[in-house]
Amino acid sequence: MIGLVSATAAGAAARDRLAAAWPGRTRVYEGPVADAVRAAFAECEQLVCFLATGAVVRLVAPLLADKRTDPGVVCVDEAGRFAVSLLGGHGGGANGLAAEVAGVLGAEPVVTTATDAVGVPGLDTLGLPVEGDVAGVTRALLDGEPVALRAEVSWPLPPLPLAAEGAYTVRVTDRLVEETAGEVVLRPPSLVVGVGASRGAPAEEVLGVVEGALREAGLSPASVARIATVDAKADEPGIVAAARRLGVPLVTYPAGELAGVEVPHPSDAPLAAVGTPSVAEAAALLHGGELLVPKRKSERADGRPAMATCAVVRRPGRGRLAVVGLGPGARDLLTPRAAAELRRASVLVGLDQYVDQIRDLLRPGTRVLESGLGAEEERARTAVEEARRGHAVALIGSGDAGVYAMASPALAEASDDIDVVGVPGVTAALAAGAVLGAPLGHDHVSISLSDLHTPWEVIERRVRAAAEADLVVTFYNPRSRGRHWQLPEALAILAEHREPATPVGVVRNASRADESARLTTLAALDPATVDMMTVVTVGNTATREIAGRMVTPRGYRWQESAR
Repeated sequence: MIGLVSATAAGAAARDRLAAAWPGRTRVYEGPVADAVRAAFAECEQLVCFLATGAVVRLVAPLLADKRTDPGVVCVDEAGRFAVSLLGGHGGGANGLAAEVAGVLGAEPVVTTATDAVGVPGLDTLGLPVEGDVAGVTRALLDGEPVALRAEVSWPLPPLPLAAEGAYTVRVTDRLVEETAGEVVLRPPSLVVGVGASRGAPAEEVLGVVEGALREAGLSPASVARIATVDAKADEPGIVAAARRLGVPLVTYPAGELAGVEVPHPSDAPLAAVGTPSVAEAAALLHGGELLVPKRKSERADGRPAMATCAVVRRPGRGRLAVVGLGPGARDLLTPRAAAELRRASVLVGLDQYVDQIRDLLRPGTRVLESGLGAEEERARTAVEEARRGHAVALIGSGDAGVYAMASPALAEASDDIDVVGVPGVTAALAAGAVLGAPLGHDHVSISLSDLHTPWEVIERRVRAAAEADLVVTFYNPRSRGRHWQLPEALAILAEHREPATPVGVVRNASRADESARLTTLAALDPATVDMMTVVTVGNTATREIAGRMVTPRGYRWQESAR
């Protein structure tokens, strides 16, 4: 929850704008400012104070405890010009919150954290538990000193300006290590702990066998990704409590699935009790990995039989592929999620002209693999291969990457050995529709007229079906130097079912600096004025031109009144 505190009428007005933009995320604190700040600080994860920074510093100073747990605090000035990240830039998320607040209020975010200022990821913002000399290694990165990467466990990381050798080290490991000056340890979530337990097993016994297994194997609890067990134990109090105290999710699997996992220590007891010869080892090994700790039993001081078992597996490092839609070209139509994925990627794959659009958003150290037109399948293969090597990869496409873009060939290459994330973008059809008015107000379809990947016979059949179904049609790739006859053919098919005066919108380079748009009719459109940078939208029988805009009513009953 984000607490909102203000002192003046201007501050309250900006506060209310933020509250209206984020319903459910915010809580307004009224009353004396000092009391409101104290209450919000205690009850919320983040604060936005519409107050002077000096005043907020004096109010929160006595409340500070630990930067890992203190809320992030953002200050907005009286005129609403700046959103200042004051406290908890990384740990409290204030840097990101300042950017969000600025976006809503039209202010400028002010971030003074050194790593953010120079575009180097903070070591405490990588999404992994971090230990060791964070300040010293961060200072070395900022000063340009060589910092070496020692990855004992392969895990996708964002770009870091790391060297092969150096006096400072970033170490990626799930093993217990002694703290060393000049070294930061990143803990990847690489361990899966399988747990079995008798009915009524105490939480202390379950937790004890897990912690003992990790400790004796020299493994860090910070790298435990989850506790796994059989479905029959999903509500076993001791297992549930142990997972909660370790701060990891509890996942369960059907006995039939676990029974099919080959394990070194099967047993008749769990087979009789829950239907599988192994719980701990099978649950840990179900999705593959290296068995680091075979099944071990808990030990009880009174000598009674053990009630809990566990096994520990190191799951294989998985690369990450983000398929990112950049939108139609304008920077303000690039989504915040897309921008975050671009900054997160250590490898970027894309068409050269699209890379140029967003090159300034990439962090130092990002490896860029770019190629020209016509190499879509090659780019898809390259992105998947890089992800399989354990990297964090972003594969970019214009508009939405899933619409006539890179998602399809990439996902056709990818298997379940990598994580895939789709990041939606604003499509050319949507961007053009917004320029024209509301042509997509009712059922509509997008059809590419390029026969490079689709035979013309298939395209023609789809155009005819759309014409007969009275759908608004948006044509992508309508005409090029080598493909000049397809658009006239498609328009002729539509003309068999629509009046010559049917509105047609033609938008070139939607949302870009050289954008142009015009409204014409099905009979008057000259295909020679259209090229590959153009989107052509043909209305249905209800579409009308109203006040110079192309409008398709939401319902056909609106049709007569729109004439």
